[in-house]
Amino acid sequence: MICMHTYTIEVNTVASSIYERDDEVPTTTAVAASRMSSQPLSRRTRTLKGDSQFGVRGLTNGSYRTASNDESSSFDGHDEEDSVEHDEATTDTARNGTDTKFLSCQLPPWLSDSTPDEFIEAVRKSDDPLHVKYLQTLVQCLCMLGKVAAAGAIICQKLRPTIHEIIISKIKAHVETTNLLKSACSQGDRSTAAGVHFIKGQSEAYRLSKEKPQNGISNSGTHLAVSPVSPLMAPGGKAQAAAKELLDSILDTIVKIFENHVVIGELLELKASQHDINTPKSLPTDVNWNTESEASQATGGYTISFPLTVLQSECQQLICEILRATPEAASADTAAQTAKLAKKAPKKDKRDAPEDGLTFTFRFTDATVSISNQGADLIRQGWGKRAPNASLEGYGSAAVLPEQGIYLAASIYRPVLQFTDKITSMLPKKHSQLVNDGLLTFTENFVKDHLLPTMFVDYRKGVQQAISSAAAFRPRAHTTTTYTPTVEKGRPILQGLLAIDLLAKEVLGWAQAMPKFATDLVKYVQTFLERTFERCRTSYMEAVLEKLSYMLIGRHDIEKLMRLDAASACLPSPLGHAISHSEAVGTEVELSELFLSLRPIKQDNLIRDDNKLILLASLSDSLEFVADSIERLGQAVPRAASQAEGNSRSQAASPRNLASFADEYRKLATDCLKVLRVEMQLETVFHLQEMTNREYLEDEDAEEPDDFVISLTSQITRRDEGMAPFISGEKRNYVFGGICGIAANASIKALADMRSINLFGVQQICRNTIALEQAMAAIPYIDGETVQHNLDRVRTYFELLNMPFEALLAFIAEHDQMFTPTEYSNLLKVNVPGRDTPADAQSRLLEILSH
Repeated sequence: MICMHTYTIEVNTVASSIYERDDEVPTTTAVAASRMSSQPLSRRTRTLKGDSQFGVRGLTNGSYRTASNDESSSFDGHDEEDSVEHDEATTDTARNGTDTKFLSCQLPPWLSDSTPDEFIEAVRKSDDPLHVKYLQTLVQCLCMLGKVAAAGAIICQKLRPTIHEIIISKIKAHVETTNLLKSACSQGDRSTAAGVHFIKGQSEAYRLSKEKPQNGISNSGTHLAVSPVSPLMAPGGKAQAAAKELLDSILDTIVKIFENHVVIGELLELKASQHDINTPKSLPTDVNWNTESEASQATGGYTISFPLTVLQSECQQLICEILRATPEAASADTAAQTAKLAKKAPKKDKRDAPEDGLTFTFRFTDATVSISNQGADLIRQGWGKRAPNASLEGYGSAAVLPEQGIYLAASIYRPVLQFTDKITSMLPKKHSQLVNDGLLTFTENFVKDHLLPTMFVDYRKGVQQAISSAAAFRPRAHTTTTYTPTVEKGRPILQGLLAIDLLAKEVLGWAQAMPKFATDLVKYVQTFLERTFERCRTSYMEAVLEKLSYMLIGRHDIEKLMRLDAASACLPSPLGHAISHSEAVGTEVELSELFLSLRPIKQDNLIRDDNKLILLASLSDSLEFVADSIERLGQAVPRAASQAEGNSRSQAASPRNLASFADEYRKLATDCLKVLRVEMQLETVFHLQEMTNREYLEDEDAEEPDDFVISLTSQITRRDEGMAPFISGEKRNYVFGGICGIAANASIKALADMRSINLFGVQQICRNTIALEQAMAAIPYIDGETVQHNLDRVRTYFELLNMPFEALLAFIAEHDQMFTPTEYSNLLKVNVPGRDTPADAQSRLLEILSH
């Protein structure tokens, strides 16, 4: 598909050649050639494939025509549209092979009016698409006229500026379309513009919520605070979608252009191998043709590798413009990186450098091909150069893209990958190696050597900023008193961890966009998660260091008992296994015994600052949130990478590594809850230990519970209200649910250390249990039956002190399993004023219990 406004076979020259060599040309073909040279080709055949907006730019979209000298400098791209559409439809039908009979009836003039010979008959009978037949005929004529070298030279000279103009025209068309959509949107037709920047397959892992949570802090606000890119440039953002859409459109056109060059290249190679190409009578005097092979000499240096190199070179320059890959944006060591990428010394690069001066990219320069095929002198003619104003003019991509920059490489990668696959499938097998160092290699090297290091540095800064600010691990002030399970509706995740979660999702969003580099990007995420975990661990230690609860959960015996505790079933990572009710009760009693054995407990052993306890609650929920998120990402990203790239290494390594980080986060979340539960149990022991070593000889029936009970119940209420917005009701039950059990055991055991207790003392203790029960009942999700059972047991136990000795023995005989022998014995040891206890009371009790 030769672009005849640039690749011109001039009428006079061709015609004169025919008459000069009339004795050499067979009559049948000469007639056909004469028709081709004496009149322009029918416009019905000018566009056989490609976009009609490119008009008659032949080799760039599938049409040919002859032109005079005055036509060669003009840009003719707007011929009759009806004939364009007709011939495009004809070409599509021919290409699909669905209506060859129709084509045979609609042969173009250059076949139907030709005098038959062997070549014409072969073309007529061929099943090739119409545009291929045209190319075959054109090459045959050029070969017979001895004009192949001149045509090849013109192609080499004009190809780059033509491609440059085509890319610019595509971008301008994009701008016009965008402006029309904006105009339609401003007039109320928003449905048309809604899908302009929609990107299919948007990462499930990355989703920036636009809702403003009830706590007043939006995800988008957090994103803007820590992300190195704007929402437009983020994975799935409008800038990414626009860049992909634009490049897809341009590369699709480039593929169509190259498809026709493949046909030309194969035909010329075939003719050269058959020695059917006549050597031209005159050649440019400044070209050293003696150094060239016969095939290169005959084709003017045009080979299939030349258009491939030029097309990819222009695409690379466009990509560099989109990425802002300019010397001003390059780092100080770009020269060394260039040498590494191109595997050339920097000095040699200067000879082949394109005129726009890009110094750090892997460049495609058709000059290299020209040197090997035609000699260094051809470069002086400008055949391997861009249009004079190309480097200054650029492509104007900024007019259609909302943003430009290095991060757009993520959207460019997949179109380039698909483009390379198409090009490779079109090339003959013997030329398949030509794409090895092509546009895909440049893109991959750019991602590997520039984008990935930039990402690591930028996101590492974002992570550091997210976890080092004063507010990063400060529970946010909350207006609600209930826990909300979703972030969008106000779940108060710590700001630092919410930011880390967004950054991790964003980086893994890049991994989904560039599956080949998913392993490296997952490693980045792991590095960030490790750094964040250490910061969380530091915050945790600041709250619990040197406190009794922290030391206890680290003890092997207590850790084992807590794992067997039935309450542990609600923890983020289930610590235990299914156990029976009796085992659960035994475990609770054993834990109580251990905690009560620690008396006396000092105030310094406890976490007295309620804010630290609230922090532990918030940290636990936030860690669990991130752990769940990591787990989902670990399953989604490597799977997407393996499906897209067959990257088994990512599939094998990443889920396990990310899952291990999720386990670490979840374990620390569990430790926070365990500390809170043990802390509340120790607080209960601390307050109730005042019952020991005292006389409960009250003078009258008091209306209020003991001061230490009031202090304990007010503390329970205050801490529950403080933690309520930060942990779920189920977790609140775990934190506060151990209070009643240990309070009951502590009260019953306190009797053994009491010297005396009277009727009013018994009533006071009962009043204490009622106050505690009321405080516990105010906590949602608390098991009210368990609370009532435990505290009823305390009241029953102390009320036995009011019974006469004989009545007590009768009760014990009927309820010997309600309390332990030691607890029954303590009922007889304490001094109860007014109760008559015989000397053999203990022996009679033992006799009853022994039966």
